[in-house]
Amino acid sequence: MSKNILITGCSSGLGLALSKLYLEQNFNVYGISRKKPEIEHENFKHLACDLSDILNIKKNCIKFINDIENIHAVFLNAGMLGEIKTLDELSINEMKEVYNLNVYANKELLDILSLINTKIVIAISSGAAVNGSKGWASYCLSKAGVNMLINLYAKEMTDTKLLAVAPGVIETPMTDYIRFEINDEIFTSARRLKDGPIQKPFEAALKLNEIIEKIEEFESGSFIDVRNL
Repeated sequence: MSKNILITGCSSGLGLALSKLYLEQNFNVYGISRKKPEIEHENFKHLACDLSDILNIKKNCIKFINDIENIHAVFLNAGMLGEIKTLDELSINEMKEVYNLNVYANKELLDILSLINTKIVIAISSGAAVNGSKGWASYCLSKAGVNMLINLYAKEMTDTKLLAVAPGVIETPMTDYIRFEINDEIFTSARRLKDGPIQKPFEAALKLNEIIEKIEEFESGSFIDVRNL
C-alpha cells in the first residue's frame, strides 16, 4: 500500500520539488496551497487554501486532512520572507503577516494533525532561526517561533516524530529577491547568500527525504540544519 504524504506550499519551490519526488516514488501526495501546482498525477490530490487566512484554516482544511488515512510524513513548508528592512522601518502589521503564516498557520494545522495518525512532521525552518541577520527581523523571529512550536508540540504529540529542519539555501524567488534586489552594502547577509553555495529545490528535497529515511536518529522536537549533518 502506498504511503501518504501531506505537503503545504506545494505549488512552487521546495514544496513542488517534494511533491514530485514522492510521486515518483509512488506515494500518495496531498498538497495544500493557494494555487494548484502544474502536476497531473493520479496519486496527487490538492486543496486550494490560503494559509495566511489563519482564522479559517481549521474550517477549510479539516475534512481534507481527516480524509487522509495514516499520514507517513507531513512537510509544513508554506511560508514567507517578508521585506528586508531594518527594525525601525518594520511595522508591527508587517511582522504579524509573516508570523501568522510561518508560525500560527502551522499551529492550526498541527492541532488537526494531533488528532489523527501522523508518523512524522517536518516543519521547514532556517538557519535564520538561530543566526540573526540585519534586515531579516520578521523572518528570523518567525523561524525561531517555528523551532519552539515544534519543540512544544513534541511534548504533546508523543506518538509523532516532529522536527524543525533548515534545508539550506535554495534557489527560489525568495532567495533571488535577497541575492539580486537587496543592497548588500547595507544588508551584508545578502552578500553571503550571493557568494555562498545554493541548491536547486530538488536537491533540497532529496536531503529532506534522507532525514525521513533515518528519522529514528533524531530526538523529537529538535532543530536540525542539514548543513551540519
